[in-house]
Amino acid sequence: MFKVKIYGAGSIGNHLAHACRSKGWDVLICDVNREALERTKSDIYPSRYGYWDEKIRLVTVKDLKPEKFDLVIIGTPPDFHIKLALDILKNEPPKVLLIEKPLCRPSLDGCQDLVKLAKSTGTFVGVGYNHTLTQNTKKAEEILKTGFLGQALTISARFREHWGGIFRAHSWLSGPEESYLGFYERGGGACGEHSHAINIWQHFAHLTGMGKIVEVSAMLDVVDDGKVKYDRICQLNVKTEKELVGNIVQDVITEPTQKNLRVQGSNGALEWYVNWEKNCDAVLYWNGTKDVQKKLIPKSRPDDFKGEIEHLSDILEGGSSDSPISLERGLDTMMVIAAAYRSHELKRTVRINYKAGYCPEAIEPE
Repeated sequence: MFKVKIYGAGSIGNHLAHACRSKGWDVLICDVNREALERTKSDIYPSRYGYWDEKIRLVTVKDLKPEKFDLVIIGTPPDFHIKLALDILKNEPPKVLLIEKPLCRPSLDGCQDLVKLAKSTGTFVGVGYNHTLTQNTKKAEEILKTGFLGQALTISARFREHWGGIFRAHSWLSGPEESYLGFYERGGGACGEHSHAINIWQHFAHLTGMGKIVEVSAMLDVVDDGKVKYDRICQLNVKTEKELVGNIVQDVITEPTQKNLRVQGSNGALEWYVNWEKNCDAVLYWNGTKDVQKKLIPKSRPDDFKGEIEHLSDILEGGSSDSPISLERGLDTMMVIAAAYRSHELKRTVRINYKAGYCPEAIEPE
């Protein structure tokens, strides 16, 4: 049985605590706010899962005692991620460290330090883009391996979702101004909060052998009213190092939600859907000759996180650390996020020079 410590008693902390407890693991949740811990026990966890799990330990950060953990999860707001990750790796490096998305602020402060420290400790560091490990993604990967698609010609990804659902899951917040969500410089806004679209686009570019995104042209709709400053719409045109051109759209205004991806190939096409219908994801594909084939994947909300925890379990047990949620993949997504804001600022296309490291200097005007 593995021991898990989760920093942050908010929505993601509860989701991952439940996924870990479903494996029978020992779970401790800590938070700087005692009220957040009490809310986890009395409201969030039982309202989602029908009961409170008495085996979950709840501790304020100031009351933490020295203790060794196999897996540490950072589920705090993103502007605290890097500092906390560096502290953990310096003082109590676990076997696996999972950082919730987005990895950090778009300033990229501390990213290169994190890379170096992770290598020196030997800790596997992952970033919580859980959609790369859900059953619809695994089914899509299985279908792609048949080679029916031919050459990938373009990819389009959409994560368009009104963030009312986020605030319903965080009922103690009255609006975006009360958290990082309303401030893109803290990791909020559509580009950061819904960066699953950027990441899943990159994942399928990797699966089809088309390389990393190296060019980004962004158009953002930014709300700046003195109380908040965030992008409510983020539209990106991108190009990879192997000349694949595609587009990515993320927003916090769309109802009903749209979460999907399409890969168009020379011989066929594949479409990937989250919540195709209630409690069901889907993969659709066409090989150029037959009718469109549809694979439905039944799922519940907890299933969105169980694949991620199963994957981390494999790594904890000594499995391959070649992972779709590796630190490198998460950093690649952060580079696109940072490039999007830079492109918006300059009103022109920018290039990402990965050889320069994970830093602002790696983002250059074309």
